Amino acid sequence: MENKQKILVCGDVCGKINKLFDRVDTISKKSGSFDFLFCVGEFFGDNNRELEEYKSGVKKVPVPTYILGTSEEKHLPQFEDVRDGEICPNLTYLGKSGIYVTSSGMKIAYVSGKEGEKSTKVTFSAEDTKSVKMSCLVGKIAGDYRGIDILLTSQWPFGIGDASKSSKLISLLAMDIRPRYHFCGLENIHCEKAPFRNPSDNNSQLDLATRFISLASVTNTQKLKWIYALNITPVDKMRLTDLIQRTVDEIECPYVSIPELQSIVGSQFTSEKPSQYFYDMGSNDQQGKRGNQDGMSYQRKRIRKEYSQETCWFCLSSANVEKHLIISIGESFYLALAKGPLNDQHILIISISHVQSVSLLSEDEFAELERFKDALVAFYKSQDKSVCFFERNYRSSHLQVNAIPLEASIAWQLGEGFENSAEIYKLEFEKLPKITNPSQLPTGPYFLAELPEGEALLTRSMKHFPIHFGREVLCHENLLDSDEKIDWKECLLDVDREKELVQQFKNEFTPFDFTV
Repeated sequence: MENKQKILVCGDVCGKINKLFDRVDTISKKSGSFDFLFCVGEFFGDNNRELEEYKSGVKKVPVPTYILGTSEEKHLPQFEDVRDGEICPNLTYLGKSGIYVTSSGMKIAYVSGKEGEKSTKVTFSAEDTKSVKMSCLVGKIAGDYRGIDILLTSQWPFGIGDASKSSKLISLLAMDIRPRYHFCGLENIHCEKAPFRNPSDNNSQLDLATRFISLASVTNTQKLKWIYALNITPVDKMRLTDLIQRTVDEIECPYVSIPELQSIVGSQFTSEKPSQYFYDMGSNDQQGKRGNQDGMSYQRKRIRKEYSQETCWFCLSSANVEKHLIISIGESFYLALAKGPLNDQHILIISISHVQSVSLLSEDEFAELERFKDALVAFYKSQDKSVCFFERNYRSSHLQVNAIPLEASIAWQLGEGFENSAEIYKLEFEKLPKITNPSQLPTGPYFLAELPEGEALLTRSMKHFPIHFGREVLCHENLLDSDEKIDWKECLLDVDREKELVQQFKNEFTPFDFTV
C-alpha cells in the first residue's frame, strides 16, 4: 500500500557507526530501501572517530537516521555542536523528548535518558512525559484517540521485567499514548513480548494493542538481535477493523495491575475540568502557539478538552441528566426531548453508556439504534410527517442522534437544503446508500444526515465546521422556517413546558415504543 512506511530500528550503537550502516546496506540490498532508521539507547560511545568521516562527507549516511539523547553525562559533548537537530547530512538528533510526525502522517513519540526527580540533560521527569502525552493528544476529540505508531525510549518501562533499571513514568506514558510499537535499549537485551491491550479510557474507547521490543547493542558478543525491520501504515490511515484486530497470542497489559504505578497517576497527569452544556457539546477552540523543545519545533493546533463520564450531561447514570426530558429507555439507548427543540417533536436518540459516535458502536448496539429510528419513522408517518436524522461527531464526546420531523409534503427539499448549505460553507458531502453497519462510518470527526428516502449524506470536512449546521438547514424558510431557533440556547423552554411536551410525546408514541 502507498501509505506503508519501511522502518528500521536499532539498539545501542555505542559509536559502532560503520557496523550499523554496513548492516543497513546489506538489509537494503535484500529488501529494498528503507524510509527511516531510528536508534534507541546510546548512539555515542567512548570512541566516536567513525562519525568524522560522515561529518566530512567522505561517507554518507545511507538512510534518514534519527537518534535519541544520551543518559550519560560523558556523552554530552557530542551534542554540543548540534544545530537544529542535524549532526551531519541524514543523521538527526530528535531531541530530549517530544513527538515527530513524518510527511506520511506516521507519529513517533520519544523520551531520552533515564527517569529522575528533576529534568536534566540526561534525565527526564514527570513534566517531560506529561508534555509528550499532551503533544500526542493535542487536537483529539475525547474518546476518538487512535494511539500513535511508535514510542522510542532509552529506558525500559516498569512492569515488563528483565531490565536492571526501569521507569514507572514510561509505563504510564505507554498506557496513555498507546503506541503500536514500543522500542527501547540500554540493557543489551533482545526481548520481544506478545502484544497486549491497553484498557479504554476517556481518551480512547478502543483497547489498542502494543508490541514491546527491546533491542541489544550493535554487534554484541552474545549475537542477540539488535536491528528490527517493519512495514507500517500510519494509525490515522488504517481501517478501524485492522487497528483493533486481535491475535491469538495476546497477553494481559503488564501495567494495569501494578500498585506502584497507581500512586503516581494523579501527580503525573492532571485533566482540565470541562464546562459542558446539555445537548450542546460545542466549545471554543483555543489556538496554541508555536513552541520549541530541544531545538524541535512543533505546532499546537488545539487544546484538547477531556470529559468526565460522571459529570457528562448525556450519560444516563450521571447526576446531571435532566430526567424529566426522558421519553423511553432501551438496553443501549434512550429517547429524550431535545433541549431548545426545533419543534414539539424534536427528539434525541442518546447512548446510555459513554460512547462518542455511531461509528464506534457494536453490532448489537447499532441494531437497537436502528430499531429506535424505525419506531420513530413509523410514529411520524402516522401523523403524515417524515423525519430527518443527523449526527455531529465533532466537538462532542457523547453520541446523540437528532430526529426532527417535518411535513411529508416538503421533506423532498431536505437533500437540496443540505447541498445548498454545504456549498455556502465549502463542505464536501458524499452521497451514500442507507447506513446498515457502523463500519461504514469514519472513526474520526464527521457529520451525517439521513434523509427520509433512505439516502445518507456524509462529510469529513470538519475544519471550521459550523456547530449548528444541521439545525440551520432544518430552519430554512423552505423547511421549518424558523431561523430564530438555529442556536438551541435562543429557544429554551421552561421546565413545565418541557414536561408537558414529554408527556404528550409519550402518550402518542406508546403504540410504537418497543420498550413498553
